[in-house]
Amino acid sequence: MTRSEKLLAAFLLVAGAAHFLNPDFFDAIVPPWAPGSARFATYASGVAELLVGFGILVKQTRRYALWSAAALFVAVYPANLYMAWDWRDRELADRLVAYGRLPLQIPMIWWAVALARRSRSVVSDAGTV
Repeated sequence: MTRSEKLLAAFLLVAGAAHFLNPDFFDAIVPPWAPGSARFATYASGVAELLVGFGILVKQTRRYALWSAAALFVAVYPANLYMAWDWRDRELADRLVAYGRLPLQIPMIWWAVALARRSRSVVSDAGTV
C-alpha cells in the first residue's frame, strides 16, 4: 500500500466520520432538489466515505474502492456547487471556503483515478497479485 493510498483512505475516513460528528453542517449543503431528506443524504454519504476509505485499506478491495472514491467525489460535487451558490452572500471567509471547494474536487477525482489505474487487482483466488 502506497503512502498516497493511505492518505486518501485517511481523508475519506475522517470526512466520513465528520458526517456523523457534525451532521448539521452537511445537512445544510445538501441541495434541496436531492431526493429524500438532507439527514439521509448526510448519513448515506458519510457511510459511503467510510466504506470506501476502509475498502482502500484492504488489499483485495483497494482497486474497486479507489474507483469508487473517484465516483463518490463526482457524486458529491452537486453539494459543493450548491454550497457555493447558497453561501454567496456570506462573509468573505465563508465564501472563500465554499468557492475553494469547487476546484479542489477536480484534483481529488484525478488522485483517485490515478491511484486506481496504478493499483494491481487480485488475479487469482489464491490472493496473488
